[in-house]
Amino acid sequence: MSAFLAWISTLPALAQIPLVLLAFFAVIALLIFFLEVAPRTGRKFTIIRAAACVLIPGLVFLTLGSVLWAAAAATLFGALFFYLDYRSKQGAGYLFQLVGFLSPAIFLLGIGLIYPTIQTTIQAFMNSRGTRFVGLENFIWIFTQDTGIRTVLNTVVWVLIVPVVSTIFGLAYAVFIDKSRGEKFFKVLVFMPMAISFVGASIIWRFVYAVRPAGQEQIGLLNQVVVWLGGEPVSWLSNSPWNTFFLIVVLIWIQTGFAMVILSAAIKGVPLEQLEAAELDGTNAWQRFTNVTVPGIRSSLVVVLTTISIASLKVFDIVRTMTAGANETSVIANEMYSQWQGFEVGRSAAFAVVLFLMVLPIVIYNARQIKKQREIR
Repeated sequence: MSAFLAWISTLPALAQIPLVLLAFFAVIALLIFFLEVAPRTGRKFTIIRAAACVLIPGLVFLTLGSVLWAAAAATLFGALFFYLDYRSKQGAGYLFQLVGFLSPAIFLLGIGLIYPTIQTTIQAFMNSRGTRFVGLENFIWIFTQDTGIRTVLNTVVWVLIVPVVSTIFGLAYAVFIDKSRGEKFFKVLVFMPMAISFVGASIIWRFVYAVRPAGQEQIGLLNQVVVWLGGEPVSWLSNSPWNTFFLIVVLIWIQTGFAMVILSAAIKGVPLEQLEAAELDGTNAWQRFTNVTVPGIRSSLVVVLTTISIASLKVFDIVRTMTAGANETSVIANEMYSQWQGFEVGRSAAFAVVLFLMVLPIVIYNARQIKKQREIR
């Protein structure tokens, strides 16, 4: 193995990638082949299994040069083949299909989600260089520093305001334009910000909030309006805590389109008979909306609120692009990046763990709601 890796390292970078991938897929294909063979009956497959139990430990011995590792491999593969043969109740090929379909997803989840999660959690309890265990020191630092507390509070403010306001605006807009002339055109107008990246939207709004000294020509829309009304230019992004709310406006502007599209589709799914029955009972439009429409779209409201809540917790681009966390506007994702940039890996990982713990209840709640909906259906 060492010789193979040493040989690979002597090749050009572009040649190393396909060779490593080829070796990886060859090993995976070999494992899948043996898993396919394991449940089958007959002399031929018995010989193949027996050969595998001899050849695989032999390869392990040649690769690692250890009798103990070879014996462990022989024991492992012998037990695995016995177990697969014993548990194969679905017929030959079932395990092959199962492993074949699940292995890419499991592999990607492992390297893209599980491994980084474990590594980040471990780093949260280490020092800045990741060489010494420091216990809860990084978390204590977060919740004892003004900067850390302000960062967590700002994130909480984001997650409290953005989902509620975006959903209210999106729901109100969806109700007002429902079945109106030009409904598709009105939807496109509000949904358009969703097509813009967070960085692009941040640049647009940065121009809106731009400020120049009094007496000079203003290039920011808001300050130009203030000057036209006889006021003095305002530095919108410098005055805490109002600057956080001006940043929040950007995410509300983006997420309202998402809420409007989902809720508009849900409103069209409310049975017309229920609305007509409520109208015959003498209810007004507001009573029909609160007693028929809202209960009918409750599941969609939950999805919209939880999705926007998660997006609010993870917000990074807007803060980084518009203020970089200055003037007490930082949030957890931005502070996590700032600490990592300052070579404080332990504190950066601690912020990541705090963010993960804040997102986790929302994800669990969303999953439980989806499960309840499936049970009702």
